[in-house]
Amino acid sequence: MQMSNTVNIALIGCGGMMGAHVDGFRQLWEKEIRNFRIIATCDVCEDRAIETAKKISDWQGIAPTVYSDPEVLLKSEKSLDAVDISVLHRLHHSVALPFIEAGKHVTIEKPLAMTMRTGKMMLGAVEKAGVVFQVAENYRRSPQERAFNWAIRSGRIGRLRQIYWIDVGERLWYWGWRDHVEEAGGGWSMDGGVHFADLFRYHVGEVDRLYAISKAYHPVRYGKHETMEDPIPATVEDCTMAVLTFENGVTGTWTSTMSAPGAGFSRRAVYGEHGSLMWGEGLQTRTEKLTTDELVNEYMAQLSESEREKLFPRGITDTVATELNEFVEAIINGTPIEITGMEGYKDEAISLALYESEVLGEPVSIRDIENLKIENYQDRFNKALGVK
Repeated sequence: MQMSNTVNIALIGCGGMMGAHVDGFRQLWEKEIRNFRIIATCDVCEDRAIETAKKISDWQGIAPTVYSDPEVLLKSEKSLDAVDISVLHRLHHSVALPFIEAGKHVTIEKPLAMTMRTGKMMLGAVEKAGVVFQVAENYRRSPQERAFNWAIRSGRIGRLRQIYWIDVGERLWYWGWRDHVEEAGGGWSMDGGVHFADLFRYHVGEVDRLYAISKAYHPVRYGKHETMEDPIPATVEDCTMAVLTFENGVTGTWTSTMSAPGAGFSRRAVYGEHGSLMWGEGLQTRTEKLTTDELVNEYMAQLSESEREKLFPRGITDTVATELNEFVEAIINGTPIEITGMEGYKDEAISLALYESEVLGEPVSIRDIENLKIENYQDRFNKALGVK
C-alpha cells in the first residue's frame, strides 16, 4: 500500500498508556524519523486531550487539534490517515470500527477487543477495508525478548520441554477502570495476560489447551493503599493458576496473583533438553552460562545492519517507539506488521481461555475459543455490548 511520505495521525484516548505512545513518537521525532504528523488528540475528558496536545507541540512544533468525540474527529479531519487508539477494553471495537470502515489505518492497544466475538468483527472490517491494522503488543520487541527468541531458534537450549511463568505479590492500590470487570473484561489475566500469551506463542509455539482456576480473594482496592483506607470495590480476579499444553508437546505452568501479602516473587523460565533461559538471569546449559546482558550483546552483534535498523531504528530500543515506527512504515511502504489483528486475536484467545476454563471447571481448547464455540464467560459482555 503506497501513499504520501507523511502519515497524519490522531490519538484517541489520552490516559496513562497514551503517554507512552506520545513518548514513543517523541523518540522517533528526535532521531529525525519524521514521516508522521500528529494532527489531533481526542479524549472524553477534554482536559486530558488538551494536555496531550501541549506535550506534542513541545517537540513537534505544531499543536494537534483537540476533540472530545471520535465521531466529530473523523468527520472533521479530512486529511486524517491513521489513528492510534488507547481506550477502555469495552470500547475497543466501537471506537475502532468507524475508522476502519472509513478506510483509516489503525493501531490499537492490546487486547484486540473485550471479547472474541467483537474481535472477530474488527478482523472482518479490516479485511473488507484493506487498511493497515496493528495490535500494539510491545513486549516481544525488547532486546531481551529478541535475544531469548534467537537463542531458542538457534537451538541453544535444545528442544523445548517446559515453561514456568509465575508472578506472586499483592496489589492494594486502585487502578481505575481496570478494576471493574464491566469495563476491562477481566483483571490482570486479561490486561497483562495478553502480553504473556504473546510471549508464549512467540517463544514456545501455539497453545493447544489449558486448565485454569481464578479467584477474587480481596475484592477491594484502596484510595490510600498504604494504610488500607478509602476502600473501593473491585470486580476482577486477583489470582489465576493455569496448566498449559502446547501443540508441540511443551507443558507450562502459569500463575499470576496479586492477593499474596508478604514475600512476593517472580520466576519466568523456559527449559529445553540442554538448559534454560531465565528472565532476569540469562542462559544456562550444561556447558555454558551467560547473563542476560551477555546474551543480548551476542544477539545484537550477529544482526546485519539492515536487520538492526528494522528492529531498532536509529538505535531506538523503546518497545512502544519501535512498534509505532513499524506502523508508520507499513502505511507508507507496505512493509509487514508483526502483530496483526489475527495475532492479537490468537493472543486474546489464550487469555480468555483462562476465564472460560474457570467457568466450566474443565480444560478448554484454544481453537474452540478462537472459533467461538465456547463463550460462557464472555456471553454477558456480548449481551451488554449488543453483539450477537
